Amino acid sequence: MEKESVRKSFLDCRRQLDLSMYSDLSQRAQRQLIDSELFFRAKSLALYSPINNEVATEQIFSAARGQNKQVFYPRVVGEDLEFLEVNAIDNLVPGSFGVAEPESGRKISIAELDLLIVPGVAFDMRGHRLGYGGGFYDRQLTDISRGTTLVGLCFEVQLCDWLPTEEHDQALDYIVTETKFIPCRF
Repeated sequence: MEKESVRKSFLDCRRQLDLSMYSDLSQRAQRQLIDSELFFRAKSLALYSPINNEVATEQIFSAARGQNKQVFYPRVVGEDLEFLEVNAIDNLVPGSFGVAEPESGRKISIAELDLLIVPGVAFDMRGHRLGYGGGFYDRQLTDISRGTTLVGLCFEVQLCDWLPTEEHDQALDYIVTETKFIPCRF
């Protein structure tokens, strides 16, 4: 399957979630992550601002801040992402591609993060993800250390057995859905 047709199919599926279902599944997926040992141990984590019916992250943000964790969000700079600390959700402003991002804040290297929550259009059971095609996360993931745990956060309808991959695609350590916590590289 070609990446574009896979992307379109999974985006269409996610768009079909009505508001009630979207809200319920988002809360359940976030709770799966919040209740995990990975989340408990993390002192610093990076989240994403959801678009196009991606799993919401506000509950994770609130839980992390309530536990005095450092929370970072990406900001697009040219063809790269930089991660800036955010202390309140309302510090996010519309940025590149209309995605909410930090206007300012303390910058952190991706290799210094304990936990990086990664969005995507589709995920496979090997830990591969298909994004929107810009390669922003894949370029960043080449710089991570083994101390940074990569987690794909998605709905079950975004899972498949196999996705087409390229040499530069980076695999995740775990995938978290509303019902599953899936180890991928162990």
